[in-house]
Amino acid sequence: MKILAIESSCDETAAAVVEDGRRVISNVIASQVQEHKIYGGVVPEIASRRHAEAISSVVSKALSDADMTLEEVDAIAVTYAPGLIGALLVGVNYAKGLSYASGKPLVPVHHLRSHIAASYITHSDLKPPFFCLVVSGGNTMMVKVKDYTDFEIIGRTRDDAAGEALDKAARAMGIPYPGGLNLDRIAKDGKDDSYKFPVPKVEGCPYDFSFSGLKTSVINTIHNTKQKGEEVNVQDLGASFMRAVTGCLCRNTEKAMLDNDQTTLVLAGGVSANSVLRREVEVLCKKHGWKLYLPELSLCGDNAAMVGSQGYYEYLAGSRAGLELNAFAGMEIDK
Repeated sequence: MKILAIESSCDETAAAVVEDGRRVISNVIASQVQEHKIYGGVVPEIASRRHAEAISSVVSKALSDADMTLEEVDAIAVTYAPGLIGALLVGVNYAKGLSYASGKPLVPVHHLRSHIAASYITHSDLKPPFFCLVVSGGNTMMVKVKDYTDFEIIGRTRDDAAGEALDKAARAMGIPYPGGLNLDRIAKDGKDDSYKFPVPKVEGCPYDFSFSGLKTSVINTIHNTKQKGEEVNVQDLGASFMRAVTGCLCRNTEKAMLDNDQTTLVLAGGVSANSVLRREVEVLCKKHGWKLYLPELSLCGDNAAMVGSQGYYEYLAGSRAGLELNAFAGMEIDK
């Protein structure tokens, strides 16, 4: 079964053709990073306008690269939540138009479910049930994946997402956008024990995360260092901050896995590309003999191939939408 998938939840306009949820036939992405770099972050209005300008050509190229016509696809899958509402509406409305014009069924897909599905493409042997640590710029949560379309949230962030904390810390250090990605590169040669940060805990909720305190701590560290007339070592500070963030993620993940007798862990989301997090999660799983599945680096960020993968399983589960489909800025993964 071949699915044409569309993704426009943030600042990537993407389309792909995916077969049976596992084989990527084509995958096209139009990125807006260079434009948003001017502003130090994604500007929602600009993102929406660029999606509107790019979506037709991106979808056409995805079909062309797959050597297919719209009539030859079996269904159309589209990200409808969560994300920037204006950006999402561009993709949703375009997909509805394609569905109406072609008579192909329309499948609504949750963005975070898609990030988890990225590993189905990378690993042909991966099947639920398993635990998944979802880490992105807007979300951080521990999810029990009971089946391809059945999810339970085990733990979540109470404030900032891990990716958001990395981006804001990078900005405070003077590191250009995209902050988290550039922080990862700059901190590679830093000493991760040079600066001390608090260990965040959520009282009574051992699987939940909190990153706002870490974000505040790094900003205070920068201010205090400058007030003393000292120079901030960005490499060391960045390495130390990433160690604190990944330490929080790994500690809570370890407890959740042990308490729930889990032996398979999947890492998902944009921050799953972070080299320190990938390394530390590998160390954690090796320590306990757990099986670890990491998405291919090219599938960590927003893309339509992952939407096509999850869309296939949503289709099999009977999920369909009509012209009444709307976009939602926020929506739980288990809804």
